[in-house]
Amino acid sequence: MNEVSPVSIAQVTDMHLFANQNQELLGMPTTESFQAVIQRLKDLRSELDLLLLTGDLSGDGTLESYENVQNLLLPLQIPAYWLPGNHDSCIAMEQALNVGLFSRRKSFERGGWNFLLLDSAVPGRVHGYLQTKTLDWLDCQLKMVGDKPTLVTLHHHPLQVNSDWLDTSTLQNSEEFFAIIDRYPQVKLVLFGHIHQEFQIQRHHVHYLGTPSTSIQFAPSSVKFAIEQKTPGFRLLKLYPDGSWETWIERVAYFHTIEMAATGY
Repeated sequence: MNEVSPVSIAQVTDMHLFANQNQELLGMPTTESFQAVIQRLKDLRSELDLLLLTGDLSGDGTLESYENVQNLLLPLQIPAYWLPGNHDSCIAMEQALNVGLFSRRKSFERGGWNFLLLDSAVPGRVHGYLQTKTLDWLDCQLKMVGDKPTLVTLHHHPLQVNSDWLDTSTLQNSEEFFAIIDRYPQVKLVLFGHIHQEFQIQRHHVHYLGTPSTSIQFAPSSVKFAIEQKTPGFRLLKLYPDGSWETWIERVAYFHTIEMAATGY
């Protein structure tokens, strides 16, 4: 057992909050489901060092939706770092999520680990893409951080998850991303959201982890759009200075029957 104190993180993703807190996503009251997750995070508050909010915080891209995110998370008093997803508005996020314990920094160090947050969102599109300047920044950051273990996170899944409809909205230039990641053995983990389900695979020296949504859950290995009637969840991680790590999924006891139609997503 590793006796060195780890840095403890909650990855919270795909909340899909709206300006109107009563608005639903496919019949799911996303504010309510997020509140259930927050209640569990409150129980864990003394153990958590930071939150990673990995995209689709909003379902409508409004300033008010991000103010709702801020107001709901503020009582936790846990530092929070964020990146955009395909439903988000970077402009509104920059404006609303840059006060108090919310940081728009995309590179930071904590507990002997480096964290790099990437913007894979393409305005008006569901799929992901990393711009040349983002890839250059990633390469530069990885050169600078040296041998410290590193966690990279983005919204879109950079590899297929065996779900035909979801795999049309992967990161479209994954090979360019992998070409950089593969050169740096200090990269231990890549976290992402977007797929609304638990997923884990190892590619070369890196583990790629997908995480359930705090709202609706997508059925794994589905050919067409399909909902899984599982409860909302999030990911917990413990990262040790020697580069070792532990992770698991937490789900909360929030049940709500949701629609099976794809309309609205």
